[in-house]
Amino acid sequence: MSDLKKAADGKADDRPAEKPEKRQRSVQVVMLALMITMLLAMLDNLIVGTAMPTIVGDLGGLEHLSWVVTAYTLATAASTPIWGKLGDMYGRKGIFLTSIVLFLIGSVLSGMAQDMGQLIGFRAVQGLGAGGLMVGVMAIIGDLVPPRERGKYQGMMAGVMAIAMIGGPLVGGTITDHLGWRWSFYINLPLGAVALAMVTAVLHLPKRERTEAKVDYLGAGLLTLGITAIVLVTTWGGSEYDWNSAVIMELIAIGVASLVGFLFVETKAAEPIIPLHIFRNRNFTLMSVVGFMSGFVMFGAVLFLPLFQQSVQGASATNSGLLLLPMLLSMMVVSLIAGRVTTSTGKYKIFPVVGSVLMVTGLFLLSQMDTGTTRLTSGIYMAVLGAGMGFLMQITMLVAQNSVEMKDMGVASSATTLFRTLGSSFGVAIMGALFTGRVQDEMAARGGGGATAKSAQLDAASLAKLPDAMREAYQFAVSSGTHIAFLVSASVGVIALLASVFVKEVPLRGSGPETVSSDGAQEPAAVAGPKQTEAV
Repeated sequence: MSDLKKAADGKADDRPAEKPEKRQRSVQVVMLALMITMLLAMLDNLIVGTAMPTIVGDLGGLEHLSWVVTAYTLATAASTPIWGKLGDMYGRKGIFLTSIVLFLIGSVLSGMAQDMGQLIGFRAVQGLGAGGLMVGVMAIIGDLVPPRERGKYQGMMAGVMAIAMIGGPLVGGTITDHLGWRWSFYINLPLGAVALAMVTAVLHLPKRERTEAKVDYLGAGLLTLGITAIVLVTTWGGSEYDWNSAVIMELIAIGVASLVGFLFVETKAAEPIIPLHIFRNRNFTLMSVVGFMSGFVMFGAVLFLPLFQQSVQGASATNSGLLLLPMLLSMMVVSLIAGRVTTSTGKYKIFPVVGSVLMVTGLFLLSQMDTGTTRLTSGIYMAVLGAGMGFLMQITMLVAQNSVEMKDMGVASSATTLFRTLGSSFGVAIMGALFTGRVQDEMAARGGGGATAKSAQLDAASLAKLPDAMREAYQFAVSSGTHIAFLVSASVGVIALLASVFVKEVPLRGSGPETVSSDGAQEPAAVAGPKQTEAV
């Protein structure tokens, strides 16, 4: 693994280089283990979401249903930057394995829950582990594979995402129907065991010198409080509480105060959770913006496209993951092509620009859908959006990691992941509020008066039972709500386009010994970060 080690620590090695074929096989085995872990993280919410009606029927506690998802999301978002920093400070492999074990413990406990309160608590434990899964995968890839070569594996990562989104609901429904809802959690165990065994056996990373600085507990606490407040605002606003309610206003105040305090603490801490100096790099900051906006768009689309197809086009909810197939396949193919081109040329600036243009175009086309739009037409629109996302999803992480020194790989990966997660929270909240508001207004105007947020989610079977006039009114209202939601998303996508235009084309690091300065220029390895030694 000498070439891999040099790629990770940026230092030359006097020993004979491994043959390219052997090195490639080594990387592929490690990548397989990492992709299994990534699949573990992505599948969970999709599988559990399908099982939720059965869970509520067994455990009761319908009024606490939203907390099963919220507790997991909160714990994941809040722990993400902490996992990244711990990996930088104490070694990536041990921290990554710890996050997998914690996730599996949370999965077992969730499957054993006897009431809704226990399930919510155990989901939080599971979310804490999940926060380290994606960050660990991205940071380890950043350690092992130089940015110039990383494009080879972009299609693999996009493929895992597509498999999770398509297969998650199908697997969740099958497991719940035949094995019971508890197995929607227990299914994580075999996957997790394989990931643990493979990571333990085949992953070998350079061992960093252990830092003597203490963990920035105050900064971690303030950041956790701020993220928690933000996620609760986006989760509760417009659904549990009015946007102008006292609870939402208090959460906003707590979030702002916590994040301002966090920024102040980070300027004084010896080992800040998120070192602010990484934002001095223009490319890193711009990719953080693009990541936030792509998260906003991606998860909003995943939520509302199946809803439109089920409510307006009469598609079955059973195979809801298949409804997104045009978008996901397009995203996977384009990501693979972009990765290959990046590897062969070392150029990447064109991809976020073209991706943002396609994303905005796809969103605008989706906003034009109405009750007469065919599935073929909507599929083409989704493919355009998917192509845009394919150019953006992995390139943002690639450029962000290429913009920092190796010693900051974990915090760079966690910060980029965090911005994407927060973007998805805002996207679902804002698009959801606009969608529901428009549906209610249109139903009221057309005599369907009792429309509520829940009535904006009728499936094809329920629609068939409505009187013709009511059904037509409802379908028009849903298409109108989809129009405003995607139109706003297209406007948000313009921000990503503007950020992409200002990205500086900095050569991607290859396997040579080089590092990156704060302005994006490459420097010799002599000025790189802390010394690293080989793991035993």
